[in-house]
Amino acid sequence: MHARRLLHICVALAAFAPAVQSGDPSYRESIEKWRVRYEADLKQDNGWLALAGLFWLKEGDNTFGSGPGNDLVLPSGSAPESAGTFVFNHGATRVLVREGVPASFNGQPIRTAMPLQPDATGKPDRVTLGQLSMVVIKRGGRYAVRLWDNNSPARRSYQGSHWFPIQEAYRITAQFTSYPQPRMIPILNVLGQTEPSPSPGFATFDLNGKRCRLEPMLEDNRLFFVFKDLTSGNQTYAAGRFLYAPLPKDGQVVLDFNQATNPPCAFTAYATCPLPPRQNWLAVAVPAGEKTYSHAKSSD
Repeated sequence: MHARRLLHICVALAAFAPAVQSGDPSYRESIEKWRVRYEADLKQDNGWLALAGLFWLKEGDNTFGSGPGNDLVLPSGSAPESAGTFVFNHGATRVLVREGVPASFNGQPIRTAMPLQPDATGKPDRVTLGQLSMVVIKRGGRYAVRLWDNNSPARRSYQGSHWFPIQEAYRITAQFTSYPQPRMIPILNVLGQTEPSPSPGFATFDLNGKRCRLEPMLEDNRLFFVFKDLTSGNQTYAAGRFLYAPLPKDGQVVLDFNQATNPPCAFTAYATCPLPPRQNWLAVAVPAGEKTYSHAKSSD
């Protein structure tokens, strides 16, 4: 990911969510439009469905190309057998391409060895080669090259996500309790790494007779929740789901679980998704939002 990464509570206005669809056509229309945009983002160039590789860098030269002898083996037929080298030295990465290879750096032809800024800077440099593109990512103290292939089988075969029926009862106005200062909470990712992330507080709400609490992270001036519930591993992705919400206002925050989504790891083996912290495991089912992706095991 990353992915491209990072990072999607509350006193409910209604304690019990009825198993009927919302009758508000304007609300339903807004969620349907949001879902169309979400799926379009998945399918776009260099979207999560195009993520096709993750290569951890070693000190020194890391060759790349479609030939099997490279350190970074690119998809067959997508690039020259020997295309170039990522030179990694104590956290700094440069890219060199072989003469005649039509690669670009942030849209400009590569003419010399180019230093690459990783994703940790917020503006990673991108190397493009035909339908492929690559950026350097940092996870913990490790660095890797993330590869996108806009001709990937996953992107070509995607036929849309699966969703629970839209129910306005799962749009919850929650109470938000702010910490005096953002608190660093440990977040485990699928690589087994734990990194501290700032949390501004926690949200509490009642849902189907259960008192619930979720602790978000901050991402792009939004609240980002990573959570599990009793549908996880059954109707929804086993590792949990993501939910984004606006920043709290007057001690409240709106959590719309109709917009709960799968993490990128549900679509690709090359993402580095955060996992729900233990305090975000809900003891209640939340049958709202995105269901298990079709290629994963599902019992719904």
